[in-house]
Amino acid sequence: MINQPLMKRIFYSIALLCLTVCNADAQLLKPKNTFSRADSLRGMLTPLRSCYDINYYHLDVKIDIDQQTIAGSNEFKFSAMSDFSMLQFDLFSNLNIDKIEYKGRELSYKREFNAVFVTFPVRIKKGSKDSFKVFYSGKPIIAANPPWDGGFIFKTDKAGKPWVSVACEGLGASSWWPNKDHLSDEVDSMLVSISIPKNLKEISNGRLRSVKDQPDGYQQYNWFIGNPINNYDVTFYIGDYAHWTDQYQGEKGDLSLNFWSLKADSLLAKPHWDADVKRMLKSFEYWFGPYPFYKDGYKLVEAPHLGMEHQSAVAYGNEFKMGYKGRDLSGTGWGLKFDFITVHESGHEWFGNNITIKDVADMWVHEGFTNYSEPLFLESNYGKDAANAYVQGLRKIIKNDIPVIGVYNVNKEGSGDMYPKGANMIHTIRQLIGNDEKFRAILRGLNQTFYHQTVTTAQIENYIAAQSGLKLSKVFDQYLRTTKIPVLSYQISGNNLSYHWENVVPGFDMPVKVTLKPGMYTFIYPSDKWKETVISGITDSTFKADPNFYVQVKTK
Repeated sequence: MINQPLMKRIFYSIALLCLTVCNADAQLLKPKNTFSRADSLRGMLTPLRSCYDINYYHLDVKIDIDQQTIAGSNEFKFSAMSDFSMLQFDLFSNLNIDKIEYKGRELSYKREFNAVFVTFPVRIKKGSKDSFKVFYSGKPIIAANPPWDGGFIFKTDKAGKPWVSVACEGLGASSWWPNKDHLSDEVDSMLVSISIPKNLKEISNGRLRSVKDQPDGYQQYNWFIGNPINNYDVTFYIGDYAHWTDQYQGEKGDLSLNFWSLKADSLLAKPHWDADVKRMLKSFEYWFGPYPFYKDGYKLVEAPHLGMEHQSAVAYGNEFKMGYKGRDLSGTGWGLKFDFITVHESGHEWFGNNITIKDVADMWVHEGFTNYSEPLFLESNYGKDAANAYVQGLRKIIKNDIPVIGVYNVNKEGSGDMYPKGANMIHTIRQLIGNDEKFRAILRGLNQTFYHQTVTTAQIENYIAAQSGLKLSKVFDQYLRTTKIPVLSYQISGNNLSYHWENVVPGFDMPVKVTLKPGMYTFIYPSDKWKETVISGITDSTFKADPNFYVQVKTK
């Protein structure tokens, strides 16, 4: 969502002034200290939203590139979770609602900010299945700086032909189509029908069912998504595309691979993507389990913006360079061994798309694990030393400005530190587990246990703690809910080491490995109280903590 909704301030580099790992979700990552009714209407799962569960959408729209407008409809098929006569869906107020139909009649509705409240002529009964259709039109928001600012993107390719897409994580899918715009409810399946001029091609999520000629010089592309999908992942790409296919022999059999680049870039794109995609899939299936969307396949699509984790149709805009536009975000050299956008955005297929959070405040689950997918990719291909160096190198961009977990029920994420700090917390927990096979089993278990589900931070924390057998509540509190990095304060007197934790939450007692003897690291068990142990051949100049633990060390 690679950097918030990353893809999204996806990326982190002090030199790039907040094009940091937090960048991927830059649409979300903007300072905000006060919240309004509009924020609550967007961010809260109220009874008018929880009363129905979305089963199916059919989004059917025509995009007028010259006028930069959209017009069409979205059909909502739902199951009633309680008795109700009114519900809320979402559509930005700058877009017109032409009518809302239910069983052949128009429904009354009212609008407040970007929320729409629909009243039904009869009471919908719990357990029933029903549907309504929203017809709408207008000019959607155009992104000023995509993907960090959300909206439509209207560009032209090198030949002057139109190149159009959308990136809306953070801004919201309701900025361009009517839906229940809350992360907690993923539609079970969806048909996306996009009509465009005949001289171009259109790509969306899922698999292409048909292309139908329209009477006005347009063609309608019909893409069916057979897996649950979150709203901001639903997308389109319009342009003069070249297309080729391949297959990957994965854990669940043949996985179809589809590649779409602009025709002008196809000779460059094919060898570049070939270099990373299959080794990425091999690495991530090893660490995380089977690719979660075999039914819909894997697509990589050249986009007129940097990148986004659009499910089964990953947006790519990294100019066919290694690293992040040719730069190494870790400063170690290892970041130039892979294409950052291909690896990071594809990593979101597991964390972000397979496992999706219920509230934006918990976005670290998407970004922390996906950020950690980068060193895991390096480990698979270049060894553990490369992975360790890379994740440690990311620490220089951690700001510790505000907590990683954001504000609930108002669509507000926490610090952009969710990327590098989230990854370093996970790396630290890996050291505490001390068994790489067990750690890998936990990563795979997360994707199996929460397969195609929406989750909370508590669910993820509890799962990791239960499977590891470790007491981790204070570790999560420290790294996710405060801006303080644990400080191991120590004093050496002869062969005696005194030590304790400072700058920690009450009760913080995380073990850490340190040099009690030259050339090796040994666990000690600090708390906020002073403890002592024996050392041999260690002085202030040679005492240090294992750098794989994200802590600081100081002498008293």
